[in-house]
Amino acid sequence: MKYGKFLQKNGTIGFVAPSFGCNTEPYYTGFQNAQNIFRAMGYQTEVGPNCYKGCGIGISNTPEKCGKELNEAYISNKTDVLISCGGGELMCEVLDYIDFEKIKTALPKWYMGYSDNTNMTFLLTTLCDTASIYGPCAPTFGMEKWHPAIWDAYKLLTGEKLTMQGYDKWEKESLKSEENPIPPYHVTEEKILHSFVGQEPVSEVQMEGRLIGGCMDCLVNLSGTRFDKTEEFLERYKEDGFIWFLESCDLNVMSIRRTIWNLDHSGWFQYVRGFIIGRPLVFGQEMMGLDQYRAVLDIVEKYHVPVIMDVDIGHLPPMMPLICGSMAKVKAKGNEMEVEMKLV
Repeated sequence: MKYGKFLQKNGTIGFVAPSFGCNTEPYYTGFQNAQNIFRAMGYQTEVGPNCYKGCGIGISNTPEKCGKELNEAYISNKTDVLISCGGGELMCEVLDYIDFEKIKTALPKWYMGYSDNTNMTFLLTTLCDTASIYGPCAPTFGMEKWHPAIWDAYKLLTGEKLTMQGYDKWEKESLKSEENPIPPYHVTEEKILHSFVGQEPVSEVQMEGRLIGGCMDCLVNLSGTRFDKTEEFLERYKEDGFIWFLESCDLNVMSIRRTIWNLDHSGWFQYVRGFIIGRPLVFGQEMMGLDQYRAVLDIVEKYHVPVIMDVDIGHLPPMMPLICGSMAKVKAKGNEMEVEMKLV
């Protein structure tokens, strides 16, 4: 596994928009303020040509132009790390224009983003053996007071912190709006973890393996395509075992169950050592007797490995930044959780 160099003092942060750009509020002001904050901290910034675009369908620009921006930014020696401008809907269409072979032979570089950016974070790892960071997008760094999760993401980019703990509360309803673009997280809900082995609730779990995963909405879309080399990746690192971190955006509980079934039957859960499941954006939903817990557990219980659910990753912030591709030791006891990542 290849790892990028951590962001050094006076280094350059590159911004790209292979998914949504920051052409509308509240993202425009958030992105502007993030750049101001980073520059005040002593960093240089390099803004890609699509970062303020909004002429694409579900992405910032045409798939060709988005792919060109990402290819050039990744191999450029002008930037030290890359942060995506946002999630979106159709970054999958950009994949045809990303030169993964060239990226694979380039010097590794940290790329950070989440949600639709799974199309890059997951494929960087599985196709290029290059670790990535599943973490917040650029405008989030523009919030008026950084939440500890944002500091964690920054400290991960700089290499200051490789062990993450969860947070006490989470945000059910954001205060962010066009008129109020840079508020801090509105954390009101107590974080309650649910841990299982099989279907059995347990108070304490531990697992070790290589972290892999992302947003299920995107992963199930990649499954079975020419970009799906997941089984080959699993075979290369099978001695390590795998911890799958998964979260969802638009999926209801039935869709989550179908997705877990799909990935299972695609062979993705070979050599699994455990699962970390983030809070779904559609939180607390029940359909025909199915809730967000059974949607996962009924399918993966046969592996009899630890499953930690309602974890601080995904679309209901705050989120722990995770290194996709790193070796990790994960432990949870009650509502406390720790993820220790090693770059091996």
